[in-house]
Amino acid sequence: MSLPTIEKLNTVSESEFIEAVNTLFETAPPLAAKLLARRPYTSYGQLIDYAESLCLGSEFNTAEKLEVINAHPRIGENKGNLSAMSLKEQGYSDKVTAVSTEDEKVNARLAELNKAYEAKYGFKFVVFVAGRPRAQIIPVIEQRLASGDRDAELKTGITDMMLIARDRLKKTTFSSL
Repeated sequence: MSLPTIEKLNTVSESEFIEAVNTLFETAPPLAAKLLARRPYTSYGQLIDYAESLCLGSEFNTAEKLEVINAHPRIGENKGNLSAMSLKEQGYSDKVTAVSTEDEKVNARLAELNKAYEAKYGFKFVVFVAGRPRAQIIPVIEQRLASGDRDAELKTGITDMMLIARDRLKKTTFSSL
C-alpha cells in the first residue's frame, strides 16, 4: 500500500485526500470530510489520533458514528467485497485458490454471527484481526454478542477501527508523487 507523504497529503486535491484516508479507514464520508477540513497534519499519527477523537467524542452524532463503523467490511465477507487491505488482514491469499470446506464452515458461522450482531446492536462487528485466522474470531464475536452493552460495543468497534488504521499505516510506503 502506498500513501502520499504527509506533506503531500496536506496539499492534494479533495478527491486524492479522500482516496488516501479511505485506505486507512475504508470509505467513511463523514470521517473523510472532517479530516479534510482539519488539514494540515504534522503526521499520519496525528491524523489517526484526530479521527479517533472525532469518532469517540461528541463531534459526531450517533448516525455519523454508525456510518463510519459500517464502512468496514464484515469479517468473513465474500472476497469480492473486500478492499485489498481487508483481504490481507482477514488472511486471504493473493493467489486465486479454491475455498476449503473448513473456510466455508468458518465463513458461514461468521455470516450467522455478523447477522446476529447487527440485529442486536444495529451496526457491523469490527475487530482488529491482527493476522489471526478467521476461525479465532468466532469466540470473540460470540463474547461480544453476549455482552449486551451497545455503547461499549460501539466504542470497542471504533477503537478497533483505529487499531486497524494504525496497523495499515505501519505497512505503508510513502510517495511524494
